[in-house]
Parts: sequence; C-alpha cells; structure tokens
Amino acid sequence: MTEEKIIVGEGTEFPLNGILTVPENCGKKVPAVVFVHGSGSSNMDEKVMKLTPFKDLAKGLAKRGIASVRYDKRSFAHGRKMLKKGSLTVREEVIEDAVLASKLLKKDSRIDPEKVFIIGHSMGAMLAPRIDAEGGDFCGLILMAGTLDTLEEVLFRQLEEMKNGKSKIMAWVASMQDKKFRKSFEDLYEISDEEAKKRKYAGGVDLYYFKEMGGHRAAEYLEKTEKPVLIMQGSRDLQVDFEKDFVGYKRLFGERKNFSFRLYEGLNHCFVPALYDDISKATKEFSVERHIGEEVISDIAGWILENSGETEK
Repeated sequence: MTEEKIIVGEGTEFPLNGILTVPENCGKKVPAVVFVHGSGSSNMDEKVMKLTPFKDLAKGLAKRGIASVRYDKRSFAHGRKMLKKGSLTVREEVIEDAVLASKLLKKDSRIDPEKVFIIGHSMGAMLAPRIDAEGGDFCGLILMAGTLDTLEEVLFRQLEEMKNGKSKIMAWVASMQDKKFRKSFEDLYEISDEEAKKRKYAGGVDLYYFKEMGGHRAAEYLEKTEKPVLIMQGSRDLQVDFEKDFVGYKRLFGERKNFSFRLYEGLNHCFVPALYDDISKATKEFSVERHIGEEVISDIAGWILENSGETEK
C-alpha cells in the first residue's frame, strides 16, 4: 500500500491534515472508504490512548484492495477557532468535512467514484446516515458501535453505569453530574434554539449542539435508505449497549434485505479484546496497546467488495 498526505477542505477556513491510503499496484479503479470519528477531539487515526482504530482499519483494508481517507477531526485541529465562531453543531464539527472527504476520493483517478463507502465509529456511526443524505452520497454505510439513541440519552446511560460501578469516587461524581445534566436537558426539545444556545454544557459547547443533533436521528435516515448497511458491535462494548443498541438495530431493520449485522464476542468499543467490564476503568481499558483483528477487517472488506461487485484479493 501507499500512504499519501492530503488536505481535506484545502482552501477552506478549516483545512485538515489527512492520509489517503491506496492499495499497491492498482490495476484498476478501486473501492474506498471515508472514516468518521466518534465524539470528542481526535486525530486522523482516531487515537484513543494506545489504540488507533482508523489506522488499523486503513492498513488492513488496503491489503484487501480498498483505499481510504482518514483525517484530523475539525475540533482536534481547530477547536479554539471553532468555539470563537459561536454555537457549534455536528454539521460544522463532522458533517461538512466528511462530505468534503467523499468528494476528494471521488475525484481521485485511482478510485471508483461509484464505490465509495462511509465507516462511522461511535458518534460517527450515529451521524453516518445523515452524512450520506446531506451530501456524502455513499455507495453503502458501515456503522461501528453506533446507537439509535440521542447523544444525551447515551450520556445519561453511561452516567447511570458509572453510578453503579465499583469505584465509589466515580459513582459520587457521576451522581452529581447526572442530577445537573438531567435538570439542564429536561425540556431541551421544548425550548427555543436561542435558549438552547444560552445553556452551557462543557468545554464551550452549549445544549443546542445536542438539540440540533437530536432533531436528526439516525433511524429516520436508515428507514428511508435502500443502500446496503452493515451494523457492527463488540459484545463487551461499555460505551454502547448490546441489548439496547445492537438488538435495537436488529429489531427495527433485521428483516430488511439491505441490512447486515455482525456481533463480535469479547470485543470492546474500539473492536479490540476487552479487558474490563466497568466503564469507570475506561482509562485502563484503552491504555494497553492492541489492534483490530483479522476477523473484523476481513468482514468489512468482504462486505465492501461484495457490495461493489468485486472479489477479495
């Protein structure tokens, strides 16, 4: 494979460093993917302490004949500048750049523009259907560790898990945060946009961020799409819940022929072997270097190539 430095959004107000990974010795136009990060600021590898999910996937897919683009998240590269511009939404933070990355790939002479897919991880999986509908125009969607809940529902669920965890200190902190946030969020969808922008959440983010995103739920887009969709989750994922999220996807879309599902026993939120079953130990969970295994990468590659009308190399 070859890795080339690129700029996503070159010439815009928020240019982002990225890497285009292309299979070696391409004899024809190849399929490709755009990676979309989870919540928070993250670099192009989606580095979480010792884990680098997007780097692992990019290299593994390239060996199987699939190109990819990964890039620094806008809030990682331009966080302060973004906050100075006022109220932030996922459109500015995520969607615009994913659409630009899609267009960049489709213009590359080595890429088949009709075979560009999106891989969204965590919050990126929540947003992938919307990104597709709002300009990404992908061939298919891969949702890794996603949920059909709103972002604030995920927040409350994780706080509840921390309250019931083994760490008494973390449980106390989570209890205090839970009370504070529930009071702030209780009438989120009844108040005006302007009022939501006045209510602060954390790190300069206001509640309009949640309100705007919650008004564009993934299920609404997935119900309308006829494109192929692959839903993936690890059974020991502590950030999203197997019973609620993976089963929830299957309950709604399990009978649809364009949906496929993969559950991986023993894998965590980043699709590597889990070490703990307590969300309060997330720091320890992600501080041990591990890499996404062959099973996950082969499943993604096989699904992409199958839905591209190709065979795996």
